[in-house]
Amino acid sequence: MVRRWRAARPVGRVVAIVVAVLVLAGAGTGVWWFTGRDKANAASTTGATTTTVAASLTTLEKSVSATGTLTPTVQQAVSFAVSGTVTAIPVKVGDTVTVGQTLATVDTLQLNADLLAAKATLASAQATLSDLQATNTGTAAATAQIAAASAKVTVAQAAETAAEAAMGDATLLAPVAGLVTAVNLQVGDKVTGTGSTGTGSTGNVPSSSSSSGSNSSSASGQFEIVGTDAYDSSLSVNDSDVALIKPGDQVEMTSDSVTGTVFGVVRTVGPLSTATGVAAYPVVVDVTGDTKSLHDGISVTARIIYERRANVLTIPTAVITKAANGTSTVTKVASDGTTSTVTVTTGESSGTVTEITAGLSEGDQVQVTTYARTSSGTSTGGTNQNQQGFPGGFPGGGTGSFQLPNGTTVQRNSNGSFSVTQGKGGSNG
Repeated sequence: MVRRWRAARPVGRVVAIVVAVLVLAGAGTGVWWFTGRDKANAASTTGATTTTVAASLTTLEKSVSATGTLTPTVQQAVSFAVSGTVTAIPVKVGDTVTVGQTLATVDTLQLNADLLAAKATLASAQATLSDLQATNTGTAAATAQIAAASAKVTVAQAAETAAEAAMGDATLLAPVAGLVTAVNLQVGDKVTGTGSTGTGSTGNVPSSSSSSGSNSSSASGQFEIVGTDAYDSSLSVNDSDVALIKPGDQVEMTSDSVTGTVFGVVRTVGPLSTATGVAAYPVVVDVTGDTKSLHDGISVTARIIYERRANVLTIPTAVITKAANGTSTVTKVASDGTTSTVTVTTGESSGTVTEITAGLSEGDQVQVTTYARTSSGTSTGGTNQNQQGFPGGFPGGGTGSFQLPNGTTVQRNSNGSFSVTQGKGGSNG
């Protein structure tokens, strides 16, 4: 007997009937579902095959997701620390430089004069101190004169040291290795010393150069150098997840601009929210591994792994049956092929597998039952997950059908109506 209902109001009634039939007629066999587009009135048959899967050890992970952008770790703005006229610029935009390589020079005429004057002042102060020490009478006045002369020597020595450093700063050296991305001066330009040669990421600076560093990546200078062998990413993590993350956690990043996975490790977790409205915290990740395919500005989606457990015994979640009282069971297959229902204790789930903490050992075989249906129309297939319940409707929301274990067939038609064909006696009215 075939009965039809329109999809507007009677649909709930049909679904309720189907659920009832599933619970009563299929409780011992599990959930059935089939996809496809069968021809009307196509004859169908069902069959079941069983296979086994072994309980095995695997690694379970917990992670949170975040988004961010890859940027070079080294971004250095470099400028002359002394004043003078630019005499040479041996590098250009696009050049790759090494630590200590010459970027530019200024004339040393005034710097040399300052150095000679500092040396003369020091020599005079030292001579005065020597004379006073030689004629020291031991009086309070003589002692005071010697102390004053000694202080002048100290000041003169500091001035000479500074003048010598200024001579060294007449040659501007690269404080970090990387790609020259900007040259903002020309030969003949007069420059005014900044007192320090570099701002940006701190690098190894030659002893002849006076460089200061900060964590600013937006600084601009007479030269700008970007590193090409180290990258990091500043991720934004919401307030519900940030407490789970700590420095040292592993990170996996993907992007449409990069082939494969970019790996990294958490460097810092910001203590203050940097977002307005919804709280979000900055998490800086250092990229590890090969960086040859990376470039500045790549947007990434990151998976921060905050917990990883190895050698966890798992089985496919689909083979576990959960009873109303919360008990979990599986069908265990012995070496001689006999089966038995075994109660198991489950732990955490990850993806398609579930942790087993008691009831099974590594290598134990559990049964998986697979159902297949063929018809005179289009062949369709299905799977028994060994779990009770209704799968939640027709896959994809289109036409199709499934058959219950007692032979009753539920068909969804192209116009949205449902047909229920009673397979064995009785009526679904």
